[in-house]
Amino acid sequence: MNKPLTGAELNEIVADLNKLSRNLWWCWNQEAQDFFYELSPRGWQNMFHNPVAVLREVSEQELRARLQDRQLATRARAVLADFKSYLADTHTWCHQHAAKLHKNPVAYFSAEFGFHESLPISAGGLGILAGDHAKSASDLGLGFMGIGLFYREGYFQQAIDSNNWQTEYYNPVNPNNIPLEPVLKVDGERLVCTVEIGMNAVDFQVWRVNVGRVPVYLLDTNLPQNEQHFRDLTTRVYGGDSTTRIMQEILLGIGGVRLLRTLGVEPSTFHMNEGHAAFLTLELIREKMAAGKTLAEALVITKQECLFTTHTPVEAGHDRFTAELMNYALQRYLTMLPVPFKDIVALGRVKADDVSELFCMTVLALKLSRAANGVSELHGQISREMWQHLYNVPVEQVPIGHITNGIHLLGWMKGPVRQFWRRRLTDTANAETKTFRDKFGGDWAAALNHADFWAKMTDPTFVSDEELWALRYKLRRELVEFARRKLLLQNQRATQGDFIRFDHFLNPDALTIGFARRFATYKRAPLIFQQFDNIVKLVRDKQRPVQFIFAGKAHPRDDDGKRFIQQIIHLSKHSELAGNLVFLENYDIHVARQMVSGCDIWLNNPRRPLEASGTSGMKASCHGCLGFSILDGWWREGYDGTNGFAISGDSHPDNVEEQDRVDSANLYQTLTEQVVPLFFNRDVNGIPHEWIKRMRLSMATLVSQFTTDRMVKEYTNKYYLTK
Repeated sequence: MNKPLTGAELNEIVADLNKLSRNLWWCWNQEAQDFFYELSPRGWQNMFHNPVAVLREVSEQELRARLQDRQLATRARAVLADFKSYLADTHTWCHQHAAKLHKNPVAYFSAEFGFHESLPISAGGLGILAGDHAKSASDLGLGFMGIGLFYREGYFQQAIDSNNWQTEYYNPVNPNNIPLEPVLKVDGERLVCTVEIGMNAVDFQVWRVNVGRVPVYLLDTNLPQNEQHFRDLTTRVYGGDSTTRIMQEILLGIGGVRLLRTLGVEPSTFHMNEGHAAFLTLELIREKMAAGKTLAEALVITKQECLFTTHTPVEAGHDRFTAELMNYALQRYLTMLPVPFKDIVALGRVKADDVSELFCMTVLALKLSRAANGVSELHGQISREMWQHLYNVPVEQVPIGHITNGIHLLGWMKGPVRQFWRRRLTDTANAETKTFRDKFGGDWAAALNHADFWAKMTDPTFVSDEELWALRYKLRRELVEFARRKLLLQNQRATQGDFIRFDHFLNPDALTIGFARRFATYKRAPLIFQQFDNIVKLVRDKQRPVQFIFAGKAHPRDDDGKRFIQQIIHLSKHSELAGNLVFLENYDIHVARQMVSGCDIWLNNPRRPLEASGTSGMKASCHGCLGFSILDGWWREGYDGTNGFAISGDSHPDNVEEQDRVDSANLYQTLTEQVVPLFFNRDVNGIPHEWIKRMRLSMATLVSQFTTDRMVKEYTNKYYLTK
């Protein structure tokens, strides 16, 4: 008979589970997620898959009782052992290649971080990239810490009204119920720092998000001693007007440096992820001048400390402020910085003496960084062209390079797919896996990030066509059922008849095309429906059915983007596409994970060259979903003619209307002449071997190449370790 756990054993497990719940390592560890799910399946589902909330739902009394189930206790101990082993590992890539960064880490500043649906403080791709950057920095053992803002209402929740128009609402986030913790002083009191904004000294507290081995610090002005408008600075992601924006950016940049100094951290590099944090350069200059340096000396030293990544290939996307607003927002701070105001404003102008030119955060960042980069090869080229007038040198000599974005693979890989690949790597009966087990010491997660593993996808003895097709059917079925449940919830007045109707929406046998991202107009969400009559014929073909799943949010002030959403929802409800076209409300990380795994085709048709990189299609490849995209951003580098589908060629008309017309025609032609025939060309057993061949090539050539593991290694070797 098994002995019951002692009180001391229970105390240790319960304490460790609470510690684990507040470290986002669990969001890329399937066993940890499965454990918390078992504690409260409904709570896990309804509370955004949040272990902190689950442990508040499950009382300590219940948890202690449940842990007397030896099987559950064994699982808890196994997960906790993996977690502790991960945190203690000193044999990481960075321990071997970048050990000096542990003493002087990289300080990575970003206005948003997208980690997980339980922590909704990100608006889109910039934040998702930042979150994935932090996760891979942790996996690689990099000396790294993030600096951002804690938005207590996060980004908006999306609802669609009776006119099919997007409406926004906000839910306050309770810090006690999400995976973060307050930063405390030695005496146990909250750490509070101060930054000058306008004529005021504004206090801010700090929250720490534990992302595996690395911390991300989030600044929060919601303190009773602050005036209400300063308390509201950190209410919403990109909320308010230009005045709110500049004050948020003062808090992020200047306040972020103040926090690091308070923590006793001396970063080797201040990495600005977009221009929002560029005011940090002013604080670095102020520090150096306070220590006796001249302005010229302070500028040189500051420039050596800073790195800048730009994500925006359009002029309108760069923050610009008037001199009057700058003077107002920095009024008290300027008394501490012994530099004439005109010289400060000049740092943010291309033409320093042009008083009509607005102050640009990107210009400030470019002038005061030792290196700058775009986020794909084409974006680097576009950025050099865009900022040539700042450097006044030939385009090819403009000092802006590129590092193509990636994704945190395990963070985006859906549970059934993890299990599928893990079985391949741990199958003792398969001699093909022995090489990988030996090479990675049984660490299947490390193997999954390695090109050698994905190269095996082209070998049918490693995984058969039949097994891959069974996996694709499983994932498509899960997406269809997820969409049906979500559609039912979207219709709050659903009757029993409506339930039955929704249960027949979408077809698990159909070629499923997904489109999910921000509804910025340059992404051209409705482009495929310019061929409306032809698309109707496609979805009505009973022998070769096609269906579409759309999701995404438009910025609250982007009425044109909202009209795109309205148009697509109208078609989904009131046209011949009803039942074969659906729009899923309230797009978030969880919805994204369902879609990139369950769709067969990932549609991406931005107006080239406005997609700086894009990462959603990268998340699809490991699930066997094929890219179908304009040759813009990362797809221009990833597509080789065999591993997905291209819409139009490696050029574009200068005229916008002509570009839209050409791309629409090419999209439909490629869909009907290549995509649909290949998908439905089946053998006697219903297996589309040529389609699966393209899936294999997609996985072999794309998955390991477009990860943040590769990306962070590039940043480390190219920028973090060099000055």
